[in-house]
Amino acid sequence: MATIVEAINLRKTYMMGKVPVEALRGVTFRVDAGDFISILGPSGSGKSTLLNLVGALDKPTSGSLSIDGVNVEKLSDNGLSELRLKIGFVFQSFNLIPRLSAKANVELAMSISDMGGARCSRRAARLLEIVGLKERMNHKPAELSGGQQQRVAIARALANNPKFLLLDEPTGNVDSKTAKDIMSLVHKLNKENGVSIIMVTHDQRLASEARRTVQMFDGEIASDVVN
Repeated sequence: MATIVEAINLRKTYMMGKVPVEALRGVTFRVDAGDFISILGPSGSGKSTLLNLVGALDKPTSGSLSIDGVNVEKLSDNGLSELRLKIGFVFQSFNLIPRLSAKANVELAMSISDMGGARCSRRAARLLEIVGLKERMNHKPAELSGGQQQRVAIARALANNPKFLLLDEPTGNVDSKTAKDIMSLVHKLNKENGVSIIMVTHDQRLASEARRTVQMFDGEIASDVVN
């Protein structure tokens, strides 16, 4: 099975004025194609730093990080930008463009690809159908519920056939029933569509939805268990 993320002795140090702060202290783990993994930890545990690295938003101070076979630490800023095209991001805030319809929001994500307009339109419609919004694709974000907006965000994240989805507190801005619906969709994408998923959360119950939980504490992996 192909490995899509591999971290070996990953370290990240930030400078707070003149004081170095170790956010990650030798993290080692891997994610294979088809995995559904949660990264769990309280504020300050290092999970947000790890998210930034795995999302190719930053580079490690030392250690090795490979995403889809590419060594992140050796990349230029342009190289990091190109690598991010292989990652589908879904954040707690939906970040949809208010003046665009759901379908246009998804199509916009494909504007960087070489897909023609007709293909973009068909793919956006298909993705919105997959996430259960076939009848709402022409509605603007203000005309959609929070859960529906998050579904649009998931469809948008899938637009360019990413190697994996990176979910950052994906149910943080919705009620408990909608959160359950969102997680049902995430499970469907993983099991039926084979989408690899890395989910970052501070919520133990949400983390248990994944097949494997990586627990972080003080910049280190405290445990890595199959749920």
